[in-house]
Amino acid sequence: QVQLVESGGGLVQAGGSLRLSCAASGRTFSSYVMGWFRQAPGKEREFVAAISWSGRNTYYADSVKGRFTISRDNAKNTVDLQMNSLKPEDTAVYYCAARPTISTYDDYDYWGQGTQVTVSS
Repeated sequence: QVQLVESGGGLVQAGGSLRLSCAASGRTFSSYVMGWFRQAPGKEREFVAAISWSGRNTYYADSVKGRFTISRDNAKNTVDLQMNSLKPEDTAVYYCAARPTISTYDDYDYWGQGTQVTVSS
């Protein structure tokens, strides 16, 4: 079992930055692939970024490539999402998720409760 708690969301102007953090419980954090997803009002949840167990491999949606960076600290059981050059279309609830193997689909085993990110124009 893995429990995930996101933090760091908020309101920011377009062009600004936010850093989301996800704290995970459980001693097996380092054996899970970690992902970030988002869901905007009226839209389906979509993949944002994922990171392998070791942190060596990262994956990004085309819409955030070059602007967002995912990272993890296995000693602290945390995974972060640094979001730069934010756009109004990045406005969504952002979710942290975990599963044993890499995936860019909405098929993760464990999910956090989400944190709201709002980007004003």
